[in-house]
Amino acid sequence: MLREIDMDAAKIDLPIDKLKYWAKNYPERQVLFQPIDGKLHTYTWQQILEQATAVASKLVSLGYEPGDKIALLSKNVAEWFIADFAIMMGGFVSIPIYPTANAETIAYVLEHAECKAIFIGKLDDFGPQEAGINTNVKRIDMGYPTMQTEVSWSDCIACESEFAEPVVTPDDVMTILYTSGSTGMPKGALHSYRSFVNTGLHLGMRVGTTPEDRSLSYLPLAHCTERAYVESTFLSYGAQIYFVESLDTFNRDLVRCSPTVFGSVPRLWTLFQKGVLQKMPQKKLDLLLKIPLISSLIKKKIKAGLGFSDARIFLSGSAPISEKILEWYQKLGINIGEAWGMTETFAAGTTPRMDKPAKFGTISLPTEGVDLRIADDGEIVMKTDSNMLGYYKDDAKTEEALVDGFVQTGDLGELDSEGYVKITGRKKDIFKTEKGKYVAPVPIEKLFAENEYIEQMCLMGTTLKQPVLIVNLSQSGKSQDRGLLTESLETTLAHVNQSLEKHETVSHIIVAGSDWTAESGELTPTLKVKRHVIEKVFLSQAQSCEGEGKIRFD
Repeated sequence: MLREIDMDAAKIDLPIDKLKYWAKNYPERQVLFQPIDGKLHTYTWQQILEQATAVASKLVSLGYEPGDKIALLSKNVAEWFIADFAIMMGGFVSIPIYPTANAETIAYVLEHAECKAIFIGKLDDFGPQEAGINTNVKRIDMGYPTMQTEVSWSDCIACESEFAEPVVTPDDVMTILYTSGSTGMPKGALHSYRSFVNTGLHLGMRVGTTPEDRSLSYLPLAHCTERAYVESTFLSYGAQIYFVESLDTFNRDLVRCSPTVFGSVPRLWTLFQKGVLQKMPQKKLDLLLKIPLISSLIKKKIKAGLGFSDARIFLSGSAPISEKILEWYQKLGINIGEAWGMTETFAAGTTPRMDKPAKFGTISLPTEGVDLRIADDGEIVMKTDSNMLGYYKDDAKTEEALVDGFVQTGDLGELDSEGYVKITGRKKDIFKTEKGKYVAPVPIEKLFAENEYIEQMCLMGTTLKQPVLIVNLSQSGKSQDRGLLTESLETTLAHVNQSLEKHETVSHIIVAGSDWTAESGELTPTLKVKRHVIEKVFLSQAQSCEGEGKIRFD
């Protein structure tokens, strides 16, 4: 029987040793839950260890040696965990690739990392991606319908070849995490076993993770955040992990999991809100929340509908979230705290504390193991025990990023009297208008985020007389009458401009004619706006903005 809180695994240095600990002490405990065709398939600790061992033996039998690079290309599934554990067990180096990556990015990462093989799992549209996989990279499927492969998952998990596990140390390279490429081609951050273990250890410690916790894994495992908050904490604290079958079944899978810890990104928090308001208009909701006895029932019903009946921790990250959204959720008893980290620190950075309230407008407090400071020029720098070893094959960028052991984050920020961190901009995003004045776009964009019809935006101003805002509409914005939409955007524009310095005032808003997505190239896989892409596409339109008609439609 599971002890009330088992912290012994947290003290173990290496991931595979943690896995062996759980399999030895709780072999029959079900911890991974994978829906396939509506049916929930479960994996016990013993099954995970046995399958990971078999897959590792198959990789060894194929001739791969410790240190060889092996890629993972798949949406989040239980087999992703098992394949990753097998890669660790064999002393190989994992190269996660975003499941939405295009052929060009896949080809670049595979070549840059010198990958020998690639695990290919669940993908939405693998046809165009296949061109990115060179014939000299062996393809191994993960048991899901996919492109043609040379090795099947069934052969992997049935392999009984014996192999000697290589001796690895906590400081050996475990993985190369490629950045999402928001400013160009991805960079490969080298991370050790120690880095991976430490980040999950401290995150779990901060939020009080125990084996009784449940999480839904749906944000890309190729990203440092999901791998740290979900996979690493899973190994240290033994929490249960559920997966999503598809976008169409997301709500069903979320309700079935009923997570105790749930994190998301601003875009999805906004979509959850829209779903609630479609069933219960804001005016009716406001009225019911004012009635004491009814209020608690309404909150309980909404939480249950979202799948949050058992949730004790709510997190948001990846991009700034509107304080208006946070306040809306707070009225429902859903208190969302912002967290922040970087690929270069394996997501270590800031996380809400359970004994302190969330402070809107901040990214919470530095996590254990993080020494965070504000440099003389306002840049946030930090030294963590999850720092990368450097960028793969790029000593010059490594020297720029790591100065005296501190990661130069590129974010500008402030610390308040209680130690909460606030991001005020991004060094590389600051631009100079034609008038020679510098403008930081992020604080201005946060003001526009209060408009419910705006989902994403990019403030640009280089070579322009005044900044121009490019926006992508939310679902409610797309369905709104053009006249009412224009009026709303004009009102927001006038209101925001009143609070800005003259050189910062936004001359026009351009409404993009098509959605920005990771697939079409305007967003990173973690849904950050690629400014350089938006600016290139809309430069000529922005330069032609003059006179009346402050709202333009692409």
